[in-house]
Amino acid sequence: MKEYRIKQRFWSIGGKFEITDQYGAVNYYVNGSFMKIPKQFIITDSFGNRVSTITKVIFQFLPKFDVSLANGQNFRIKKDFTFFKSSYQIDGLGLSVKGDWWNMNFSLLEGNKKVASISQKWFKLTSTYDIQVYDEKYSDVVISLVIAIDYVKEQEASSRSASSSSNSGN
Repeated sequence: MKEYRIKQRFWSIGGKFEITDQYGAVNYYVNGSFMKIPKQFIITDSFGNRVSTITKVIFQFLPKFDVSLANGQNFRIKKDFTFFKSSYQIDGLGLSVKGDWWNMNFSLLEGNKKVASISQKWFKLTSTYDIQVYDEKYSDVVISLVIAIDYVKEQEASSRSASSSSNSGN
């Protein structure tokens, strides 16, 4: 089993941060594009080798991301239209999700086997996630998935904040 912590920096232009393991050692670097269309995240390992590229699909009603792993595997994360809870589909991966996406407290399953658990730490100034990967071959997939979903949540929160501040001025 491998444990990771994702803690984003409070002031990070474009989204640059490190992902550490349970011992505090940096295992991944995330570098998000700034002012680039489409939005893209490049994840590298501690040696600078590219692990994955996450690209937001543009001109979509609901967010979609294409993820390309360095091993050649590709998958797509799509947000579903729902009224009360966030729901996402993962196409091309062979994994299913069980739990609460919106509150970022869920597990990834391969069949009935749990391969990872993700939980968000609340009452923190920045997004902080604790991740347990039970089968290390899924580490790159899980990290990429969390980065994409967190970006969607961040964009939705910023849209709500902007619309509530414009409504309060009326």
